[in-house]
Amino acid sequence: MKDRPAQHDSVQNYYGKVLQGSDDLQTNACCSPAEMPEHVKRVLANVHDDVLMRYYGCGLVMPDGLEGARVLDLGCGAGRDVYALAQLVGPSGEVVGVDMTPEQLAVARAHQDWHAERFGFANTQFVEGFIEKLDELGLEPGSFDVIVSNCVVNLSTDKAAVLRGAHHLLKPGGEMYFSDVYADRRVPRAMAEDEVLYGECLSGALYWNDFLTLAKGAGFDDPRLVTHRPLTIENPVLEARVAPLSFMSATYRLFRLEGLEPACEDYGQAVIYRGTLPHAPHAFVLDDHHVIEAGKVFPVCGNTWKMLADTRFADHFQFIGDFSRHYGIFAGCGGDSPFEREAGEAAACC
Repeated sequence: MKDRPAQHDSVQNYYGKVLQGSDDLQTNACCSPAEMPEHVKRVLANVHDDVLMRYYGCGLVMPDGLEGARVLDLGCGAGRDVYALAQLVGPSGEVVGVDMTPEQLAVARAHQDWHAERFGFANTQFVEGFIEKLDELGLEPGSFDVIVSNCVVNLSTDKAAVLRGAHHLLKPGGEMYFSDVYADRRVPRAMAEDEVLYGECLSGALYWNDFLTLAKGAGFDDPRLVTHRPLTIENPVLEARVAPLSFMSATYRLFRLEGLEPACEDYGQAVIYRGTLPHAPHAFVLDDHHVIEAGKVFPVCGNTWKMLADTRFADHFQFIGDFSRHYGIFAGCGGDSPFEREAGEAAACC
């Protein structure tokens, strides 16, 4: 979709003037799930009430292993996630928030000193600009360990540009870890031009399969789904306007890694999680099908190996094996091999 300033104006108006707080939302699309880890609850308890009341996210964007990291929050709004992440990266880390809405950034900046005093350190900054134009914001390429975004990419007028820009700003081995809204089919153009539906994070949602294509095209091979949940709009008028589409909130992690393969390939490798990440002593969750218990040998494909060995997670794992011998597709998640079908059995058609 081409960049359309009118749509930027619509979003800026909706989030800067129409919405004065979370209670003004007309659907539950831009709302986080009720359950969250205890350590996330603790850091949120240290965020100013004025910031908390202007939160419009749809998920949790606080992955493990953030101490000392440099983090970028795309579409940071009033700064709730920035101030939560600031505590997790600690005084040796930094969190930068980018947003295009002056009213939201004014709230975020107004409370920087308050949060610095509460945390005992100052490690946040806020930049005004469009997430489709990250290259124009003076941010150093290859300088971020993690990029997050919480229910904002769907509001973008050029989602491919957002992903390309994020890939460019990440360090090798860095990751984009973000929550957003996705549709079960492509959204009709007329619906996408509805200001309320767009502002409520619905009609700007990508068809999930188009998202995977865009992510890979931006250089993020092998996107990993971490969590997902269906969205129930709970507003009869708006439900009728989006029918028959269905929506879900999903969290993906996208790694900037060279050499990831299109399918999960088996090299006879395995890892052992040391249990050393601060908030994951018993198991590390890479994605929705890799829950790696501490101390247990866990077979992995080549891509998963790289996501652990060539990233900030490397020191938390013991690695068994290498890439010297290939055993074919990784059983259970590597795709459909013709050698696994009985002779004469037809392949499934689309």
